[in-house]
Amino acid sequence: MSLLLSLTLKSLWNRRLTALMVIASIAVSVMLLLGVEKVRTGAKESFSSTISGTDLIVGARSGSVQLLLYSVFRMGNATNNVSWKSYQDIASNRHVAWSVPISLGDSHRGYRVMGTTTAYFKHYQYGRKRPLVFARGQQFEQLHDVVLGAEVARALNYQMGDKLVIAHGIGSTSFAKHEDQPFTVVGILAPTGTPVDHTLHVSLQAIEAIHIDWQTGTYIPGSGGTTPLSERELEPKQITAFLLGLKSRLATFQLQRSISNYRAEPLQAVLPGVALQELWSMVGIAENALLIISAFVVVSGLFGMLTVLLTGMNERRRELAILRAVGARPWQILVLLVMETALLTLAGLLVGTAVLYLGLLALLPWLEQAYGLQVALSLPAQRELLLLIAVFIAGVVAGLIPGYRAYRYSLADGMTVRT
Repeated sequence: MSLLLSLTLKSLWNRRLTALMVIASIAVSVMLLLGVEKVRTGAKESFSSTISGTDLIVGARSGSVQLLLYSVFRMGNATNNVSWKSYQDIASNRHVAWSVPISLGDSHRGYRVMGTTTAYFKHYQYGRKRPLVFARGQQFEQLHDVVLGAEVARALNYQMGDKLVIAHGIGSTSFAKHEDQPFTVVGILAPTGTPVDHTLHVSLQAIEAIHIDWQTGTYIPGSGGTTPLSERELEPKQITAFLLGLKSRLATFQLQRSISNYRAEPLQAVLPGVALQELWSMVGIAENALLIISAFVVVSGLFGMLTVLLTGMNERRRELAILRAVGARPWQILVLLVMETALLTLAGLLVGTAVLYLGLLALLPWLEQAYGLQVALSLPAQRELLLLIAVFIAGVVAGLIPGYRAYRYSLADGMTVRT
């Protein structure tokens, strides 16, 4: 066997340019296959950890996915609002440790504006229970303070102390702006890779203040009265949704049922993890499609290797005949060809995996900051190892085809010069 291995290595070295091209082809295929699998896993984990540490999300009764989309991902609109009285009633439940109200409906140059309280910066978590961190400044304190997400500050080039105007509605372009009450940037959050980066945060009182003179979506100066803002009671009448953290996880389903049966108004409470899984199952078709495409790329790489080997068989017939003449048996010729494909496949696997990990090592900070992908640089997981083993077995099986052809070559056929 050692002699066959030595002959295999020498044969590959003699055809090193072709061998390198085959290895490169398999390496690219494996790199794409493993890359898609790692990105798929990282995307799923990042998606599932968009919000963490929150036990329940409560909003008007509609659907769990819709509630998740507008309250966490800032996509779409609520079918109805939640009264402030109902929020206070549920937030005061003995099982509730903390609550974060959310009010949506306005925007700034295409980015959503969210009204909330300072409890948001204390209790909202993402990833593996990572808290929000300020890159600069602090949370809002004054009525017209605004805290920007990292992407908003970067894309719009806002700095601390800059002034901005909030628009009525959520369109990227709006002619209905709250120009009479500009806001001042007092804080910029560190990147999270979540919808938080694309959000402007203001107080609930600020949301109430900017809508005082607005009637049915139209700005009518003085329609809200002439009392100065400093003397007004700016307690909200309605909010869009709210987040709850419970004292004990054991009370989660009990409180969820209680909210679902709430008599004052139709509400629903969803578990973020369950809703995220439901949403991922709806968009998971794309990940399977990418994996299938990657598998076809690997298959094409193996077919390329098989084509190169079969094409070179005619050139190697005399070489194989000489091996038969010096005593090599047909099964040894078969093993020689299979070992060549096995070594080429193994080399492609190792090179592709190494290049992928080096690329991830270089791109990991950028992927996490730009797309929120938390790709773990760990040893290949079980699923990834199974994929690598499957590729290796497929490469060995592909080597049986030229090996079988070489096995059937006779000594006379190999030594005969064809014209």
